[in-house]
Amino acid sequence: MFGFFLLSGLVDLISQLWLARQIMKLERAATSLALFVLLLQMVAHIEHKNALGVHLPNLLLIPVFLLALMFTIEVWVPDQPPLWVLKAWVLLVLGSWMLQLSMLLYAPPSGQPWWADSPVNLTFLTIFFCRHLGLGAAMLAAVYGLCSLWHHHCSSWMGFPGAKYQLCPTSPSGGELKKLREEAMLQEGDV
Repeated sequence: MFGFFLLSGLVDLISQLWLARQIMKLERAATSLALFVLLLQMVAHIEHKNALGVHLPNLLLIPVFLLALMFTIEVWVPDQPPLWVLKAWVLLVLGSWMLQLSMLLYAPPSGQPWWADSPVNLTFLTIFFCRHLGLGAAMLAAVYGLCSLWHHHCSSWMGFPGAKYQLCPTSPSGGELKKLREEAMLQEGDV
């Protein structure tokens, strides 16, 4: 598993540092492969466990599978802002749930040990996971709302009334990149 994540990191480094042009599809494909390997290892880890030992990894499998699926979709359909938002939300849920899982497994909130076959414990964990889903969505909405308010408030404040987000041109053959370079050279000459 760690070898695939190491491979994914090496592909990212090679793509970003040594290639003439960054290959985002290759980076996303390597990350997707690493996540699918993680998913398969987690599924294999579930075997011969009690009910609690199966339920906890199953709740962790959901965000890992969704994240791997989103990276795979992004290989074929890049630059989709709704997919970026979903990916950010799933990453929030995955990170917070992994942290919470480590705390829950070793120090339950009640102080009592977990009973593997207790439906109360299984229900508590499922509800707790759903709270993480809602908390992740609320955090993402709050950050987006605050950034949006800040952007609209400060852009009119700073004298940029029509300021809008625009993607940077990445094609070396495009005339826009040449125009931006010429403008940058003129600005450097003025300083």
